[in-house]
Amino acid sequence: MTAQQGIRRKAHFLGTKIKSLRKRNHLTLEDLSVRCVQIDAEAGPSVSYLSMIENGKRVPSERLLEIIAEIFQKDTHWFFDESLDDDVIDTAPTAAVSGMPLEPGFLFSESLLQLAIPELLAQTGTTGRQFAHLLIRTHQEQNQNRFPDIERAAERVGKKHFPMRVDDVFAIAKNLGLEILWFDNSTFRDKGDFDKPLNTLVRSFFDAPNKIYLNRELENLPSRLKFDLANQIGHKILHDGDGARAPQVSGGHVSGRRHDSDSINVDARDILYAWRDFECSYFAAALLAPKTPFRQFLARNSYAIDSGDKVELTNTLVMRRMSSVSPYRFWHYFDAYPPGNLRAVYRGNGIPLPWGNMRLVSDPCQHWAVFRMLNSRSTRPSAQISVLRSGDDKRLYCCESIRSKDAAGNPHVLCAGVDLSPALKSQNINPSETIDIIETSCNQGGGSAPIPTEARKQLESIGKILNIGWIVEGASKDATIICQRSSSCPRDNHCLGKAQPKLKPQIEQIREALVKA
Repeated sequence: MTAQQGIRRKAHFLGTKIKSLRKRNHLTLEDLSVRCVQIDAEAGPSVSYLSMIENGKRVPSERLLEIIAEIFQKDTHWFFDESLDDDVIDTAPTAAVSGMPLEPGFLFSESLLQLAIPELLAQTGTTGRQFAHLLIRTHQEQNQNRFPDIERAAERVGKKHFPMRVDDVFAIAKNLGLEILWFDNSTFRDKGDFDKPLNTLVRSFFDAPNKIYLNRELENLPSRLKFDLANQIGHKILHDGDGARAPQVSGGHVSGRRHDSDSINVDARDILYAWRDFECSYFAAALLAPKTPFRQFLARNSYAIDSGDKVELTNTLVMRRMSSVSPYRFWHYFDAYPPGNLRAVYRGNGIPLPWGNMRLVSDPCQHWAVFRMLNSRSTRPSAQISVLRSGDDKRLYCCESIRSKDAAGNPHVLCAGVDLSPALKSQNINPSETIDIIETSCNQGGGSAPIPTEARKQLESIGKILNIGWIVEGASKDATIICQRSSSCPRDNHCLGKAQPKLKPQIEQIREALVKA
């Protein structure tokens, strides 16, 4: 083999390895270029140069190879070893919410369900709007919070401009022939959807065919003003501004739900209004944070949940948008109000819930990060690594939470997190072994303890590969065992002192006794 052939072979094989790593981690060439620039702006390659490297037409410099090795947590010598890793375990997202077999099938016919569901909701006290949001949440989770048709509609209007100023959004409204009207209305106390009255603020509403009413209170809140205006623009684009939607409200009534009836019975408008609010909210986020530039923005800021402060975006929008634009699919998101009401839930990773958003439960696990933050006065983001036990199922999560206030001034906690097991699998690390190591340490510490060195290094490496800074931060802190219900605490030292043995129902005991006789 000639020297020239040797160089070509080395370049081709090295490029193949880089391409394999990039695709394994679901990064585009643009993503990898941004990551390289983030580490070293001078040595960072262009997209076209990266493409030539991957195709064996160029050999990366020693410095660039060091950068790529750092991104993917590889030794530089690995790139010259003419062997590829074993096939990576498939970590493609599955349905976040497990289903149930619908047997016998005739009982689940469309006609029977249309009759039974309203009766079920009425008898259980579940409102139409609660049911609508459950349906929408399931739809989101089934689609991993990706809705390309809405993304495209927003990109046609916004031209992927990022970041947008308030004036830019007003200019879009003007070009669409929308008239902006202002009204004065301060916060007021309203019981709304909860037993305890909350501060309530009517932020905006749409009046067909082309009028948007904005509360002057938003003038001092540019990030919220942009969102509400973009949200109403979404109604014009997606629904031709027909006006069939709810006012946008913060506080006592959950934003995006109909407020003209207190009936618990199902009303078809509840479903329609809730769905339209979801669509318009998603449109607003896609308009203000278009996928490609926002994904690169998050990469430059290591997915800091408060990075929106730099571009006048709310923490809520930034954290919700992460799950839609990140190359990693296994996200969850909570928006919680005291004492434990979930305003919003997204579970692209299928994380079990400590409590729901239809009713409170009496014994939620108090060790979830979002619960801890609800009882804190800190406004700084806080990361946590958690081992979640649900029966024999063990999972490993990292989340970051931040305490905030809504537009009406009510305190609440926002939490974004990722499932770490798929990331460990993609690096050919057995997640069960890592979880066992961390859980054992936690039990020895009474439920929370430092992460052992071996596992901590694995998580730090995953944090760097995913470029999520708070994974590295969480790995430096004590990990915690969490569960769904305190009464079923899986810790060696039970949270409530001593676990009560679970007895079989008396009817089952009688049956077993007779069968054995």
